[in-house]
Amino acid sequence: MAARAGVSTATVSRVLTGTAPVNEELAERVRTAAAELSYKPNAAARGLVLGTMRSLGILMPDMSNPYFFEVVDEINRAGAAQAFRTLVASSYGDPDAELETAKDLLPQVDGLFLLSSRIPVEGLRTLARAEVPVVLVNRIEVGVDLPMVAVDVFSVTMELCGQLLRQGHRKAVYLSGSPDSWQNRERWRAICTAAAMGLETECVQTDGTIESAYQAVDQALKHQPTALLAFNDLAAIGAVSRLRDLGLEVPASVSVTGFDDIPLARHTEPKLTTILSPTAELGRTAWNRMHALLQGIPSPAAQMLPAHLVIRDSLGPAKPIQ
Repeated sequence: MAARAGVSTATVSRVLTGTAPVNEELAERVRTAAAELSYKPNAAARGLVLGTMRSLGILMPDMSNPYFFEVVDEINRAGAAQAFRTLVASSYGDPDAELETAKDLLPQVDGLFLLSSRIPVEGLRTLARAEVPVVLVNRIEVGVDLPMVAVDVFSVTMELCGQLLRQGHRKAVYLSGSPDSWQNRERWRAICTAAAMGLETECVQTDGTIESAYQAVDQALKHQPTALLAFNDLAAIGAVSRLRDLGLEVPASVSVTGFDDIPLARHTEPKLTTILSPTAELGRTAWNRMHALLQGIPSPAAQMLPAHLVIRDSLGPAKPIQ
């Protein structure tokens, strides 16, 4: 490019990086040469020179779950306002793949968000030692030196269990999510705690998708529950679909509850009783943590955001299955 423009390589570097003033006539020759040669700057090399990639990474377990959309959108909007682009990747729920992908992303970004991470604690400790800031979103882990922000799923799940008891429910089944999910563990911990109040609950494994929950309902019904508590709204939708195919009405025969309050939850038949997770606030808070770190400002270790129970049509009084 320097030969094409008839200037020194130092001049080319100053024009392309903007690190020093250059005579406008020389600068125009460099830009013309760059266009003629179809030059595109290497982001990694530019980052080494300028000390910033102007890129943020977001790693999540599942791109198909609408729960994550608003969280990612908030981070992306806030980052774009500060001239950051966003790289989004999925681990497909595999903890080992997530850790390797995180390690691959770190050299390419200025900061990395781990959204609903399933990486084992030792892996998180490894990432905490990286020079690039990492923010853990929707998970709290004691003994991990990372800034964290999460939704308090334990307290609101306890509130949901109390509502079930007030409606006369004593036997339920939890259609669980992945055992690697922190949110899943917290919800099950709350449900187990509610056993002391008289709510007997069995656990049937799903992966939090519509189809897996649909397939799990037959096994769940063997426990003769009056209510199915689904890991998320997608699982609840799958459960309602299978119950309908079996000729069981919701909530007349079996109540069903979800979690997250995705937009579809308000438009199912019946409308889902669920838990409103503050996704926009979660994304904004995660960005604020990252923005502070990028400016060299220490970030508080952990913050928990409240969620809210939303009562709709899929929850009714208990009625034993005949």
